[in-house]
Amino acid sequence: MDNKFLKLNDIKAYKIAFNLSNYVWKIVIHWKYFERDTVGKQFVKAVDSISANLAEGFGRFSKKDKIRFCRMSFGSLKESFDWNEKSKVRKLFSEQDYDYIFQELNKLPLEINSLIKYTNLKLKE
Repeated sequence: MDNKFLKLNDIKAYKIAFNLSNYVWKIVIHWKYFERDTVGKQFVKAVDSISANLAEGFGRFSKKDKIRFCRMSFGSLKESFDWNEKSKVRKLFSEQDYDYIFQELNKLPLEINSLIKYTNLKLKE
């Protein structure tokens, strides 16, 4: 009997988003109060929400629910791009941090779309 089941950590989109959220957290936690309270909280919530929605969708049973949560993660992804840009313009972190976050965010649309495609192919309903 084959006991190979897909696990949440097998999903590339989830791993990228989870690691990115911790990367952003480690930066924002050191910001001054005003920056952390305004931009920082929103940035962390948005980037945390990408992996959180993927995880919640993974735990759903219907194909429609799984895909709905994948699509919700796209909204958080777009919001994260916005906070990354604002953080750069407001000089809240280094150019290297901006570039890394931007590159990781750019990987996610393809990975999330691949997950949606996989879900559509592998699940009946």
